[in-house]
Amino acid sequence: MTFRAPHNGRGPHLVVVLALDGVVAFELGLPHRFLMATSLDPGWPGPLTGAPAPYDVRMVSLDDGPVRTSAGYAATPTDSRELIADADTIIVPGVTSSPIVARGELPVGLRELAATARPDARWLSICTGAFVLAGLGKLEGRTATTHWVYADLFRRHFPQVQLDPDVLYVDHGDVLTSAGNAAGIDLLLHVLRCDLGATAANRVARGAVVAPWRAGGQAQFIDRPVPLETDSGTGPARTWALDHLSEPISLSDLAKHVGMSVRTFTRRFREETGETAGAWLARARVDHARRLLESTDLPVDRVAAEAGFGTTASLRQHLAQAVGLSPLAYRRMYRAAESA
Repeated sequence: MTFRAPHNGRGPHLVVVLALDGVVAFELGLPHRFLMATSLDPGWPGPLTGAPAPYDVRMVSLDDGPVRTSAGYAATPTDSRELIADADTIIVPGVTSSPIVARGELPVGLRELAATARPDARWLSICTGAFVLAGLGKLEGRTATTHWVYADLFRRHFPQVQLDPDVLYVDHGDVLTSAGNAAGIDLLLHVLRCDLGATAANRVARGAVVAPWRAGGQAQFIDRPVPLETDSGTGPARTWALDHLSEPISLSDLAKHVGMSVRTFTRRFREETGETAGAWLARARVDHARRLLESTDLPVDRVAAEAGFGTTASLRQHLAQAVGLSPLAYRRMYRAAESA
């Protein structure tokens, strides 16, 4: 997925949030909070340099009137629904108590409104917003995700979609779906990372005090809440590892750092993060390598060493698995997007 140029060739990338009746209040505010990115830099606007804001986030409704939210209050759209025709990205937050979830029936007029969107518009859904994208035919024959609670209903309504309720989000480039609530944050940070780079996404995440990266393939935390980052458990080991990525780090090193046996550490790490220590460490190394490729001119072999991969071949393999690009291709793509 790459950053789409604005529809008019100038100005910010136009993001239109389509709020339907019964919209989940928490999810309705996420696009503005994360894509407007006011926390990127104390001197905002601009991701890092004082340039104009990269996104313009607006909200529309199906009939241009207020919509009922899951919190009981009404939300008033900022613009007319006609703005859908100009959108670079369209985001559909989740809905509750809606015919689209209960019976798979789209609201009257939604299909016609969606047809006015540009053919190259990017569509995102959060939680049960995937029901809307499926109803519009945008997930036909594709993999998608939604909140695991609604998995059976989704499969019943849309058997033509390959539902994977065990992941946080699925990215097809032009259509992206995410699981419930907080997974919408993961999806938006993923979009930021792909559009503007890891540095920008990480700064937004820090400003919002959320994890900067939970990979899309990471399992949803079904009936198991994610514990807060504390000084207990395996948290200190993760913090230590992030400060020593250029060094060889074994599972026993991590366990020893928090005074646990390898067996106990392995179990606790999985409980606290939803993934293995090895997968987490590999992802942290890739994330660090991406930051170095974006923000420095270090040779690729030096980037590989700084990120702890040891060899350029190892870095190339891990980066290809993560983003489908070689180190040099990734650097060129990011610099091109930055210039644009």
